[in-house]
Amino acid sequence: MDISSFIKPKNQVILVYSDHSIHDALEIMEKSRFTSIPIINRKGEYFGTLTEGDLLWEIKNNAQFNIKKAEKITVGEMQRLRDYESIHINSNIDQLILKASNENFVPVIDDQNQFVGIVTRKTLLDYFFDHKFIVL
Repeated sequence: MDISSFIKPKNQVILVYSDHSIHDALEIMEKSRFTSIPIINRKGEYFGTLTEGDLLWEIKNNAQFNIKKAEKITVGEMQRLRDYESIHINSNIDQLILKASNENFVPVIDDQNQFVGIVTRKTLLDYFFDHKFIVL
């Protein structure tokens, strides 16, 4: 099964760039209400994953809850607990399901390491429930 039909394309994904300040990232995450979002660099490559927890610890440890300091620290400079592992666009559905079982979304990249989009765990679950692949 081709995973491309499950992909939410990059232009529809809420994300941050690695050179955004943590203040900018807070604004983006507050508006979207997502608890984790992809980080890409300006070349369009997947950089990592930003979580609310990462932001909280960065603000506590380095910005000392000072919004002016938060404007000077970029997302790319932040320490993150862990990044969601990306998957290649030509990967099979089994690989996708394995990754999605542990994360809210799976970042998808192409041959040039360009960020293509994400597949959400919800999208996969909805598909399998709709197609009666899961027995309750």
